[in-house]
Formats: sequence, C-alpha cells, structure tokens
Amino acid sequence: MNNWSQSAARTAWRNGAAIPGQREVVEETPIALVYNASTYAVMMATPADLEDFAIGFSLTEGVISAACDITDIEIVTSELGVEARIWLDEARAAGLAERRRRVAGPTGCGLCGVESLEAAHRPRAPVAAGDARVTPNQILRALTALTGAQPLNDATRAAHAAGFVDASGELVAVREDVGRHNALDKLVGALARQGVAGSGGAVVLTSRVSVEMVQKSAVLGAAFVIAVSAPTALALRMAHAAGITLVGVTRDDGFEVFTHPERVVMSP
Repeated sequence: MNNWSQSAARTAWRNGAAIPGQREVVEETPIALVYNASTYAVMMATPADLEDFAIGFSLTEGVISAACDITDIEIVTSELGVEARIWLDEARAAGLAERRRRVAGPTGCGLCGVESLEAAHRPRAPVAAGDARVTPNQILRALTALTGAQPLNDATRAAHAAGFVDASGELVAVREDVGRHNALDKLVGALARQGVAGSGGAVVLTSRVSVEMVQKSAVLGAAFVIAVSAPTALALRMAHAAGITLVGVTRDDGFEVFTHPERVVMSP
C-alpha cells in the first residue's frame, strides 16, 4: 500500500453483465509550495516524489536558477494536504519577496506565479542543441521505453508521465502524476538532483503539448519534445523560438514533426 493510489469498490458493465470488483485509483492531494514560510502556490498533485516536484517547480517557474539555490526542503503531511517547505538562500529569498503571491492551480494546470500577460509568453534562450540528431526508430523506441515505465498509470489508468531520454538513447528518469505539468516538474527536479543536463536529450510526454510544457522543457535544455498527442499553436511558436524540435501524435507506426525538422533524419 502506498500513498499514490488506493483501491476503490466499483461495478463494471461488461458484455451485458454487471461485475462487482475493485479498481486502483490515483490519489490527488493539495500540495502547497511554501518558500521561506510563505505560501507561493497550491497545486493539485499526486503525493509522490515531492522533493523532485519542489525542485523542478522552483526551476521551471523561475523561482531559482539552480538546485543549489535551495538550502533545505521539508515535506510535511497533514489531514488537509501536504506542505513542501522550501528554504531559499538569502539572495533568492529577497528576489522572491518582490514577486510573491498566492496562486491555486486545479489538477496542476495553469501558469503559476505569473504577474502579467507578457510573462505568460516569457521567452526562453534557445536550447544548446548543437548537432543533435535523431532517427525515426529512436523516436519510436523512446515512446516504447516510456510506455513500459509507468507503474502508477498501469495500476490506475489516470496518471500522466514525463520521461527523459539522453543523447545516447537511454531512458534516464520517469516521473508520474495526475497532472501533466506536475509530472514534468518532477522530472526536471529529479534530473537536477542527479546532475543530469538536458542538452541533446529528449523529453517524452504522455500528454498534449501546451505552451508551458515547452517552456518547462526549455528550462531543462532539451533539444527534443516527443509527445503522444498534438501541440497547441502557441506551443509550436514557443518551440520554434526556443530551438526545440517538437514531435507529436507519436504512435507505434509513426509521428509528426512540427518544428526544427532538420534534426530528424528520415532518409534511409
């Protein structure tokens, strides 16, 4: 028994008959991101890998520029939810004080800590992709590897996953969550804790690609984003500006390349 999911009674209707039984359902819990004793955001998330979430969220939302800006993390659970108590060094704490606000996010959706419409379109410096290239087979293998590394979704059929494949094609890390943004934040945090750089690698997603998913991948420095679903128009504009090759609608038999297609070697 873990705190990521629980068993729930259910009655299934199959082939004209009612069948009683149990189904594993994913947990969804309010997670408060608390910086230096003041709440910054409350996200609905799966209560797993929360130190990864705290670090990744802090990086992708621009609260910190490196994991070392955090001096301590404490995860405190109560009947109401979970507090991720994050302590910043003096310089980062002073900067955060100028932009601090309280934000609530339903199921990990939305843009947190954004003070203006301009901030919602915040540009990222182009990723350092260098001469990174992938073949169609490498893209399909990345998806297959992610599909086989989702125990929470296998049990519940209700969790998203974000994985990272390095330049050699190895699946380095996978994180799952009820919210797609949270899964990606957890992945970014996990890689930061491991000291893994994103340059030349690929973020692989089980979700659609909205603009904030591209922004978070750009913070990681990933050259490729590979997703099972389609991107939004704004996500494509952001990926083009950030120098990210965005691959969507990825299935066992193919995919669609939307930006910087020169990095996908499709010739025999």
